[in-house]
Amino acid sequence: MTDADITTATADWHAWQESWDRQQEWYLPDREERFRIMLDMVEALVGTAPRVLDLACGTGSITARLLARFADATSTGVDLDPALLAIAEGTFAGDERVRLVTADLKNPDWPTKLPYDSYDAVLTATALHWLHREPLADLYGRVAGLVRAGGVFMNADHMIDETTPRINAAERAQRHARMDQAKRDGILDWAEWWQLAAKDPVLAEPTARRYEIYGEHADGDMPSARWHARALREKGFGEARPVWCSPSDTLLLAVK
Repeated sequence: MTDADITTATADWHAWQESWDRQQEWYLPDREERFRIMLDMVEALVGTAPRVLDLACGTGSITARLLARFADATSTGVDLDPALLAIAEGTFAGDERVRLVTADLKNPDWPTKLPYDSYDAVLTATALHWLHREPLADLYGRVAGLVRAGGVFMNADHMIDETTPRINAAERAQRHARMDQAKRDGILDWAEWWQLAAKDPVLAEPTARRYEIYGEHADGDMPSARWHARALREKGFGEARPVWCSPSDTLLLAVK
């Protein structure tokens, strides 16, 4: 899709979803693989008709794949980003299986805004690395309170093992070389995608509000998978371990 295609399709939510996916895949070429494994584990542990909380849902990438695979699933998407939620609302308009909630995950009372007190699965991907360790551990405690006994939580995100600096440096150099080549081939990066959103008649206003909330994109901490597993067990999960990983990212699964 070209820049012109996106800017002229002012209310084409499918086009915006596709452009978001392509931009994310620039950073995460194995993005679909982590989604597939995530849903495999949902099916294995809680079945094919789960009640799911899509945590920091963005445009609803997880929800879209969940419903495509499990027709009887339901999803609550929660996020604070007005622009990404606008795309999610447009995408899932009229689908009674989806509820969308605006809430700040750093606010302790965000679970009170949800339509349900418990969920079979809470799923999130490439979203929580903007939190530092202490607020992330606090969030894990609130998530533990929402997952039913036997239910699951999965987080697919950047999880850096600081004990392997040479491996980390080599992986990062190779990944960024490939990203640079894709950029030369015309892929949109994060900043360019948001510049297009800011020019769109429908998304311009929510994009402006988004920048009032977040400012420029900033990362929090990226602790190791071991840290995440330990924090989840300390906050009430019975088991926690990676079920998939790439050289830079991990899908960590916790069972209540």
